[in-house]
Amino acid sequence: EAIVTSEELGQDLEHVEVLQKKFEEFQTDLAAHEERVNEVNQFAGKLIQETHPEEDLIKSKQDEVNASWQRLKGLALQRQGKLFGAAEVQRFNRDVDETISWIKEKGQLMASDDFGRDLASVQALLRKHEGLERDLAALEDKVKALCAEADRLQQSHPINASQIQVKREELIANWEQIRTLAAERHARLNDSYRLQRFLADFRDLTSWVTEMKALINADELANDVAGAEALLDRHQEHKGEIDAHEDSFKSADESGQALLSAGHYASDEVKEKLTILSDERSALLELWELRRQQYEQCMDLQLFYRDTEQVDNWMSKQEAFLLNEDLGDSLDSVEALLKKHEDFEKSLSAQEEKIT
Repeated sequence: EAIVTSEELGQDLEHVEVLQKKFEEFQTDLAAHEERVNEVNQFAGKLIQETHPEEDLIKSKQDEVNASWQRLKGLALQRQGKLFGAAEVQRFNRDVDETISWIKEKGQLMASDDFGRDLASVQALLRKHEGLERDLAALEDKVKALCAEADRLQQSHPINASQIQVKREELIANWEQIRTLAAERHARLNDSYRLQRFLADFRDLTSWVTEMKALINADELANDVAGAEALLDRHQEHKGEIDAHEDSFKSADESGQALLSAGHYASDEVKEKLTILSDERSALLELWELRRQQYEQCMDLQLFYRDTEQVDNWMSKQEAFLLNEDLGDSLDSVEALLKKHEDFEKSLSAQEEKIT
């Protein structure tokens, strides 16, 4: 009877399970003694049937044994229920403690001040965080289930209601805290990603500008018309490439302006980079225009040299014609020479227009 009337219900789940194991051993022993009680009743019945002279005492003892037996079985049933209830409460406590421990472990990860140093590291951190958020989404069902279990246990175990409520509130407080941490970290990582994306575009564009400047400055001025034409064609191709990058410059500027409008934590750096990007683009266009003028001037000069050389060559040929002493020795020959001279004068007039 001391076993079934014990008020010890365990300090934790492991302790309760030890008590349940001991109680199961007691129940096995109790079941083994039930046959002995049945034998006592059978023997008492036989004595009474044989009209034993101590019949009244036998009946009294029989009733006393049966009452004690039923009382013991009733107390055992109560003890079994108490231990079962204690196990439920302690299992709830353990599940809550394990959940809170997991939450705090993940909370340490989410409290990290590492938001990435470049685009690749930010993307890696975002993937890792999204994995944690999926874990949280899965955990939410468990938190809801534990809260529902707390409500049920408070109804079925009113004596433990206040302690269960404390555990429930502790779980909810930790759950709300990690959800807030997760949302804040995700927002901060997104801010970092947008910044690193902008900085990566900035580096790509400024590097491209440097390369393009080198290309534009690389060519020497031409020494003939064909070379000057080739320079102008190649220079125009460079302009085509510059125009093709206009959308990239526009996109980078829009990304930077969006960061500034959002009050990004790196607004000063973003503003500086936007200024540099604008200056670099303007400098590139100015350089292209300067070189275009130089190449066109070179073209004009080479055309002048070519035309001058052509005129010189023509004049050299015509000078020999004018120095000819042949004035004709007949009417036909004189007329032929006059015809040639008229052709020369027409040619001279045409060359004069070219020279002037």
